[in-house]
Amino acid sequence: MVLFKSLKNIFYIKELRSKILFILGILIIYRLGNHIPVVGIDVNALSELMKQSSTLGGLFSYLDIFSGGNLRYSTIFSLGIMPYISASIMMQILSMSVPYLEQLTKEGEYGRKIINQYTRYLTVGISVFQASVYAGVLEKSGVVLAPGWGFRFLFILSLTVGTLFVMWLGEQISLYGIGNGTSIIIFAGIVARFPADIFKVIENVRQGFMSPLIAILLVVVFLFILATIVYLEKGERKIPVQYARRVVGQRVYGGQSTYIPFKINSAGVMPVILAGAFLNIPLFLITWLSGKFAFFTNLALWIGPGTFFFDLIQFFLIIAFSYFYTALIFDPVKLSEDIKKSGGFVPGLRPGKKTAEFFNYILTRLGLVGAVYLGFLVILPSILQRLLQFVTGSQVMIPRGIFSGTGLLIVIGVALELAAQIEAYLIEHRYEGFLSSGRMKGRTAR
Repeated sequence: MVLFKSLKNIFYIKELRSKILFILGILIIYRLGNHIPVVGIDVNALSELMKQSSTLGGLFSYLDIFSGGNLRYSTIFSLGIMPYISASIMMQILSMSVPYLEQLTKEGEYGRKIINQYTRYLTVGISVFQASVYAGVLEKSGVVLAPGWGFRFLFILSLTVGTLFVMWLGEQISLYGIGNGTSIIIFAGIVARFPADIFKVIENVRQGFMSPLIAILLVVVFLFILATIVYLEKGERKIPVQYARRVVGQRVYGGQSTYIPFKINSAGVMPVILAGAFLNIPLFLITWLSGKFAFFTNLALWIGPGTFFFDLIQFFLIIAFSYFYTALIFDPVKLSEDIKKSGGFVPGLRPGKKTAEFFNYILTRLGLVGAVYLGFLVILPSILQRLLQFVTGSQVMIPRGIFSGTGLLIVIGVALELAAQIEAYLIEHRYEGFLSSGRMKGRTAR
């Protein structure tokens, strides 16, 4: 009851209320676009194809997690935001290796605008490529009503424009809303699948396809995964920092003690998103080439979604991207120099190089724990699927949407980030926070 009363505080602040309503409006537009199918596709045949355990069915089911179910119905938002994320990854890597782009990153706002423009151009190229491969695969699968160049042109144009529009929606959320627009778009797509997955489990139990005991076990596992994600996402190592007392004129500065929080999972949900985006292009290529060469057909069976090798590749990719993204957002040398310039020091360590080495040591050790946790969480549905088949001796299919470690991590990570930013707004306007008692402190918020 206290929580619901506290949630009302959000709407007492005009700026915060406007931002939240703006996000809701953008998400409504996004969900409306999810119901506009591309012309020329037999949606029922495509849906049946995705239910199969074939290579194509496994690939589409995997990619459908990131598109929020759009791929299943071949809507104009089928590619979702993933081409933009793939382009962002490429630009980040190129910015570290190409001197011209590296120089742009050091030129402040102007450089960021140029790099963002290049990212948009690259997004168009990736969207056209993925839509072309997708169109070819659909034609070979027999789900296209009128195959030919007319269908391909309209299909590629529809999906490319849809991707650019979703990218623009995400940018508007980042500019005028709260949080990262790209993450919120993915968050909305994943959450939209939860009700259908819940009803699917209930229907399977009602029709006798799933034992009630298995359904209860799935609920327990789901709650355990949620609790584990929340616990580890909030976990952090606090490094104490002491500031020396300085006297400037008649004023005394410093002398206080604070700390720097190093989270167990400092990279958040980005390694999972980056690994998924990184796998998209080779998966599309292998699937496309499997129709022409026997080698790629066998390769798709070995490393397709749901296979042991695919889970292994995804696991190590997430670990690699965890360290990569942590290196992008944390610079131990710069952090130690900033502390030194402010007159601070870590007790027991000499300011400067020794402090930077200590920070790097902490990030490396904590990063390993966080990376392994992320990797294990993503492959958990496959482990759970195989375990249930071993125990029951039958093919028990669990809903990949609601039990996807990737999906749950993104949902909880984005939810915690939004909660923290809303909490900051409330505290700034003298509220105690929407997860606290919600009473005003001092004056009325303006």
